Amino acid sequence: MKEKMTEHSIRLFEKKGFSETSISDIVESVGVTKGTFYYYFTSKEQLLMDIHLAYIDELLSEQERIMLEPGKSCKDKLFDMVLMLLKSIKTKKSSATVFFREMKNLSDDKLAQILPKRDEFRNKIEQVLISGIESGELRSNLDASIISFAILGVANWSYHWFDPEGEKTEQEVAAIFMGMILQGIEGDQVTY
Repeated sequence: MKEKMTEHSIRLFEKKGFSETSISDIVESVGVTKGTFYYYFTSKEQLLMDIHLAYIDELLSEQERIMLEPGKSCKDKLFDMVLMLLKSIKTKKSSATVFFREMKNLSDDKLAQILPKRDEFRNKIEQVLISGIESGELRSNLDASIISFAILGVANWSYHWFDPEGEKTEQEVAAIFMGMILQGIEGDQVTY
């Protein structure tokens, strides 16, 4: 029942927004009482927090798997991470939308639990970039911190417009993103 309420809530939050969705909306969509809601969640914000944690924890787990793959180049790991983000939009578009759009509705104490996880995700991208710089795979004068933000900005914003059933697959979009990113940071090119 908890999973069913969470799934319905994610769709409602995506469609109406967190603030515009009431607990009554959630329980009516599932066909249960408010008592059932409060059996599983202390508040609507706790439900939102659970959605955020489930989304970011799954991404972190998958990212860790990518990081530990032996024999992969830095570029391959970056590609796999961007592809993973795009696949999450394909398979969990509603959760991705709620994650990116509704974070503003979390209290400071809840944000204090989510933000370190987001930072961890970005820091792992930065680690891959630093590794690529140190191995000579990427330009030596890169700012790995800024590049990690740029990669996430490109990939994460796609939840707004990426249509998994559209003209391009997530694999093709990831290849376009990585081509754009790597051609700007690969080898000894002219700096600006």
